[in-house]
Amino acid sequence: MDYAVIMAGGIGSRFWPASRKENPKQFLDVFGEASLIQNTVARLQGLIPPERCLIVTHERYVEKTQQQLPAVPEENILAEPISRNTAPCITYAAVKLVERDPDATMVVLPADHVIGNVQLFHETLDVAIDAAQEPGALVTMGIEPTYPATGYGYIQYDGPSDLNGEPLQAYPVKTFAEKPDRPTAERFIDSGDFLWNSGMFIWRADTILDQVECHLPDTHDAFRPLHDAVDTDAEPRAVQSAFQNSPSISIDYGVMERSDSTHVVPGSFEWNDVGDWRAVYDMSEKNELGNVIEGNVIMQNSSRCYVKADERLVVLVGIHDSIVVDTDDAVLVCNRENAQQVKQVVEYLHANQLEEYV
Repeated sequence: MDYAVIMAGGIGSRFWPASRKENPKQFLDVFGEASLIQNTVARLQGLIPPERCLIVTHERYVEKTQQQLPAVPEENILAEPISRNTAPCITYAAVKLVERDPDATMVVLPADHVIGNVQLFHETLDVAIDAAQEPGALVTMGIEPTYPATGYGYIQYDGPSDLNGEPLQAYPVKTFAEKPDRPTAERFIDSGDFLWNSGMFIWRADTILDQVECHLPDTHDAFRPLHDAVDTDAEPRAVQSAFQNSPSISIDYGVMERSDSTHVVPGSFEWNDVGDWRAVYDMSEKNELGNVIEGNVIMQNSSRCYVKADERLVVLVGIHDSIVVDTDDAVLVCNRENAQQVKQVVEYLHANQLEEYV
């Protein structure tokens, strides 16, 4: 049976000052309708129901997750005692699922993506799920690039450079590439055999556990005792021990880049990982001057700005190509092109023990 595993443990530091430790990015209604995590569960309807969705989040967010996702059973909200990146997170969910259903297939999704054309997303996911039934197969979904993005990783695949008219199918992965500089991204686009790395994965639960045992033996050994503790009173203690004893490493570095059985299904649906405020600006409807305005805002001789004001009046005069986010205790002002650097502000606040602003 197919299950969704939604990773929702991060704090979304590039969305400061709206995203905070106690109310991180995945719980924000960035586009004014529902939160990002609520939309992630909702778009699975017709494919995977809420009762087969598992949410892996930090233990401090369990109650908030339950409030936002009442249709997801409480026993499906898995609490991470400490953050250890995506490999331990996914291993935890895989152990849980394989003990409940030895034939479980996992659809692993971040909680904070925005996806258009849900029907095409479902069709692409169906192909990936089928491909994941092959013995040992690890499948990811790549996104057909529309411009030479420098904010995404890339996947090179072994297949036709022109996918127009090609049936949806899984292709062997040649290599994974880090976020490139602009000239490198342009070469990737020109080559025709690179996709954006979406961070979505599909595999059988027993397959990923075998791969973790092969490539991340320390993580596998840390979680081995959890098998006997799943859905018992011993589970919290076993989870605590597993995370403490597991190294912090991503599933990309730890398994996907080391395995020789990775495949990618190209997706042509609209996709954005909403990584920073610029992404919100890019995806939002703009007025005739290219501005996106939320809240109590006055604009004069200003253009191509994203302005979000919680309560106070915010006035921009002669400001262009900027991000302005006003909250009750902090204000962010930055150039749109520098939106990724907001993460460095959060790092500075941590380093200088200004935790009340984090």
